[in-house]
Amino acid sequence: MAQNDLVFYVKLHVKPECIEEWKDAVKQMIALMSEEETFETCYLHQDTQDTSLFTLYERWSEPSVDAFLKNQTKPYRKEYDAKLSNLLQRPRETSILQPLGEWQRQ
Repeated sequence: MAQNDLVFYVKLHVKPECIEEWKDAVKQMIALMSEEETFETCYLHQDTQDTSLFTLYERWSEPSVDAFLKNQTKPYRKEYDAKLSNLLQRPRETSILQPLGEWQRQ
């Protein structure tokens, strides 16, 4: 993991009746964003206690949030973002994380 990677942690509270529709939309969006030149990785998780709570952990090789945002005006992003207001219980919560290290089983 590069220390200058841009890392996002995104929490999404999905309406219970919209979970499957949202999962389809987010998986399609992740598949498309994984084709982006600066994409590094994305992890999608569902909370075991609150099954309507999901998190995304995204790593991008972008120098700044501004650079990232300039590169994210793609039609697939706009389409996904337009769907969110109908699928989420409340606005998504995004945090930017500072990479400090990575450990993997050898």
